[in-house]
Amino acid sequence: MASFYFRAVAPGGKLRTGTLSGETDQVVARELRRQGLIPVYVGLEPKKTLALKLPAFTRWRRRDVMFFTQELATLLGAGVPLDRALSITSELTERSGFRLVTLDVLRVLKGGKSLADSLATHPEYFSDLYVNIVRAGEASGALAPIFERLTEFERTRDELRNYILSSMIYPVLLMVVGLASILVMMYFVVPRFAQVFQESRLAMPLPTRIMLEISGLVKAYGWIVLLAVAGALAALRTYVRTPAGRLWWDAFRLRIPLLGAALRQAETARFARAMETLVSNAVPLVQSLGIAGAILHNRLIAGSLESVAQGVKRGEGIAGPLRKTGQFPALAAHLLSVGEETGRLDQMFGRMAGIYENDTRAAIKRFTALFEPLVILVMGVMVGVLVLSMLLAITSINEVAV
Repeated sequence: MASFYFRAVAPGGKLRTGTLSGETDQVVARELRRQGLIPVYVGLEPKKTLALKLPAFTRWRRRDVMFFTQELATLLGAGVPLDRALSITSELTERSGFRLVTLDVLRVLKGGKSLADSLATHPEYFSDLYVNIVRAGEASGALAPIFERLTEFERTRDELRNYILSSMIYPVLLMVVGLASILVMMYFVVPRFAQVFQESRLAMPLPTRIMLEISGLVKAYGWIVLLAVAGALAALRTYVRTPAGRLWWDAFRLRIPLLGAALRQAETARFARAMETLVSNAVPLVQSLGIAGAILHNRLIAGSLESVAQGVKRGEGIAGPLRKTGQFPALAAHLLSVGEETGRLDQMFGRMAGIYENDTRAAIKRFTALFEPLVILVMGVMVGVLVLSMLLAITSINEVAV
């Protein structure tokens, strides 16, 4: 009797992992179902598979999975058998690391596993959402449309992520450059300027004296301040990695003016797009909620989906429990109410995703439209005060010389 690693979804939608003894993986899978769990993967522990030995970075993983999904959608749509499609995809893959992952998926598939189980052996590349949608496609015998839908899901999610990142690059870069310029002036330029007054022994204007005092503090204690800030950031990062710290941080971000609204809308769009993909492929609603919650970045919003799943199991539907959480925009619950009434819940999730993806872009645009001039104004005032203080000092020297 061997010991098998398993990953399964509980009735409440939570993901369970562990090991279970059995003669075969099929026996273990039947035992999990007898316990009321839905098996996602039964087999070797992921750390023993080939992919986890390979260095992989998040950005490249996303690109690799996107390429893999697009190629399989095209090949399967053209009627190419699955094993041949995987072999061709591995040949077309440019990165050797992911080529080995694809070949390992093909090896497990030829060993008698389903495609979903084969993909589940590499959870660092293929998420629970991805695996469960493929599992639904295998059950329905429609893998090609499933991979087309997955391609659309990955594309829209990647587009929204890239838009948010690209929108924030310029204001953050502007703030960093502005602060660096001020620190350079206070640490190098102003002390040299102060030597002129020390040699001339002239009375300095009040703004100049204040500027020189601040410059002296920066030069004397600046490194201590930097170490303190670095220590505080490290402590904050350590705390945020704890469950309680992560909840506090996620709740704090949602309360930031303008940015908090954008983050909530982005999470709502991500949730709706995942639910559309899962529900439209006949994944049970409670299980879909658990999987969708696992891909959300904000743990406060993700945690609220547990009460939604409980409401669904009590027969309350999804719109009412979602409204009670208070974590989603009011329009989301109204849209889902219409979807429940019309029996088009999957389509309503898609409509909801489109609405909040557009709202997220608009909210990010509003935030950057306010943040950029605010950063420019603050940096301009600070630099202007420095320049004015030096000009006042130069003027006083000239008046004495006359």
